[in-house]
Amino acid sequence: MSQPLVIQNNAIGVVADIAGFELTANDKTFLMQPEICGLILFSRNYQSPQQLQRLTQALHEIRPDLLISVDQEGGRVQRFREGFTRLPAMLSFENDYLKNLDQTLQDVRDLGWLMAVELLQHGVDLSYAPVLDIERDCSRVIGDRAFGHNAESVMALSQAWVSGMQDAGMCAVGKHFPGHGAVIGDSHHELPIDNRSSAEINGDIAPFKHLMDRQQLVGIMPAHVRYPAVDADNTAGFSAKWLQGCLRTELQFTGVIFSDDLSMAGAASGGDYFQRASLAARAGCNALLACNNREGAEHIVAAVRELQSNGYQSLSLAQLIPASYDIDPERYQAVKARLLLAGRIA
Repeated sequence: MSQPLVIQNNAIGVVADIAGFELTANDKTFLMQPEICGLILFSRNYQSPQQLQRLTQALHEIRPDLLISVDQEGGRVQRFREGFTRLPAMLSFENDYLKNLDQTLQDVRDLGWLMAVELLQHGVDLSYAPVLDIERDCSRVIGDRAFGHNAESVMALSQAWVSGMQDAGMCAVGKHFPGHGAVIGDSHHELPIDNRSSAEINGDIAPFKHLMDRQQLVGIMPAHVRYPAVDADNTAGFSAKWLQGCLRTELQFTGVIFSDDLSMAGAASGGDYFQRASLAARAGCNALLACNNREGAEHIVAAVRELQSNGYQSLSLAQLIPASYDIDPERYQAVKARLLLAGRIA
């Protein structure tokens, strides 16, 4: 984006999900609630490119303002596979980057562009990428999702990936702030605690700051990890010290703060679903992800409705939806052919 995205700190909304390949009557009723500003899709929502296009068209018909999103990072985390280019794991670029910097950065730019183009062609507006965590060879959940083992390689490679996304017309969301790579635990299943010093943790923030300073991130997703050196009581996603103090004030980030999925075990420290939503919003999150539990999502919507009735603003993510995009099919085929020849894709 040519101008930085500026979101009101107290703007709040919900990014929800659906269960299947098509919209049910219950889904339509659920998604018409004004508190819902986005939808996240999963592998369970994908059958084929044609089915995906029908689904996104149906979503756009009932809610043209609804941001349709997915985790399409590559490697282990790629929700749409058959019929889409199989993207490599991001860590696969690190050794080549050290040997052949310019060519590797071009490959990564092309892959970021290709990922975004294929999603946009099928009506999906946003992929939650890039992963900006620095890999420390201990995490059970980050691993080869990271671009590298040090801040320099993560900064260079992630910037190339984001440049490709932006060239296609897609915004970028960096995760998992301030860094998830130094803890063993998987926050999907437990609450990880990062006991490093604040100086060590600050080193992990460098890739986020690098892209924020260049206005290349419209969104940040904080980690469901507790960092006692900064906030002994709350995970980053529930912490005003992290979100308002560090992210908003020190780093001057003005974009959207997306919570990680509030149904994850790492979020359970925030209480029940209603309490988690309230805690995340008061800490500074704008878009609350409510996945894999419709009943929980309804409680999150109720919490947002109450917050909005008490002075919080309604969040719209419509400005993250590409107004238009014109994909050159010849360029698409040429990029795929070059990446195939380079061994980046199969």
